[in-house]
Amino acid sequence: MTTVLQRPIASVHGRDQQVTCADGRTTRSIDLDYAASAPALDAVVERVREVLPHCASVHRGAGHKSQVCTREYESARNTVHRFCGADPDDVVVFTRNTTDALNLLAGCVPGDTVVLDIEHHANLLPWRNRRVVRSADSVEETLTRLGDELASRPAALLAVTGASNVTGEILPLDRLADLAHRHGARILVDGAQLVPHRAVDITAAGIDYLAFSGHKLYAPFGAGVLVGRRDWLDVAEPYLAGGGATRHVSVLGASVDIDWAPSPARHEAGTPNLLGAVAIAAACDEIGAIGHGAIAAHDHECTDALLGGLAALAGVSVLRLWSDSADIVGIVSFTVDGVDAGALATALADDHGIAVRAGKFCAHPLLSRVGAADGAVRASIGLGTTADDVDRFVEAVRVTCLSLRDRVTTGSLASAS
Repeated sequence: MTTVLQRPIASVHGRDQQVTCADGRTTRSIDLDYAASAPALDAVVERVREVLPHCASVHRGAGHKSQVCTREYESARNTVHRFCGADPDDVVVFTRNTTDALNLLAGCVPGDTVVLDIEHHANLLPWRNRRVVRSADSVEETLTRLGDELASRPAALLAVTGASNVTGEILPLDRLADLAHRHGARILVDGAQLVPHRAVDITAAGIDYLAFSGHKLYAPFGAGVLVGRRDWLDVAEPYLAGGGATRHVSVLGASVDIDWAPSPARHEAGTPNLLGAVAIAAACDEIGAIGHGAIAAHDHECTDALLGGLAALAGVSVLRLWSDSADIVGIVSFTVDGVDAGALATALADDHGIAVRAGKFCAHPLLSRVGAADGAVRASIGLGTTADDVDRFVEAVRVTCLSLRDRVTTGSLASAS
């Protein structure tokens, strides 16, 4: 694995943390669960520390600290706007996370939403008038099915993932955007897994709306983003009502008359998450400084090494949706014959200090679609991943699977499913 970077591509906070294994040994922890929540970049932590002494009310105070906080908050919005390649007329709304952003937009869509059956639940459940299309065994046939559905009757929105949170496969977003627009629909991209790994220029790609989370973008301070066209947002009643979302409120008899503010204020009621917004902006700046080309190269090298190591292990099956997918981000989910996914993940953590994810990844239909209805193990890489991390993980999987199979054979291990 000499081609894999021997050092992290970025300075990740807490990367060298020591953990205690079940047998009392201490070892350097290995984080291969970036797809769930990525650790903060050191640059993000430092930027948050710079702002902390000034914390005060955003948009609501005349004092010096409030003025500083308001400037920082709006500066963060501008940074995200540039990072996403948004059109000057597009709006950036800060949310709690991707799920919150998608639920926000779901209340603004003036018609049906078409989705695939492979979506994370966050991009499947919120849509109120959803039409689900079953994915095919190839990208091309899946696009054909989507086109047929969009042509069958009008739809307002096509909502798709940018990259699968289970298989890592990247969807052809420019083609999907063109497909949606040809049938009079807009396109929303759930970018939670794509944005940390690849550049997304929504104007160049023809994407109308993009949603993503800070906690997957090395900014784990409880904020997310919805960026895109403002017209739907400016006419929909906000699902979170409260202070700051209005221009004027009056009581007329027994009723309340509300003049809602335009976006983004319309959809940011209450005191905003200043540190979350600052953290996302800092992460965007740091990723821009590293360069998307360098990040993609690191991603490919680590993922190829991970796939190569798993391919050499008996009984391992890597999950895939399509044989013709062009690219994947650093997400590898797999099953092992005769080994329970939950037991494997627990043993990797307890015996080797390695963090992965096991289960159905909030994508139950997708797991059933790829023949892993009982769950799988997911390893996901990020800017802090190195060759040593990959080597240790593959060897730990090999040793642990041998041990778990032996325990099942001798009857000492009950299924953890």
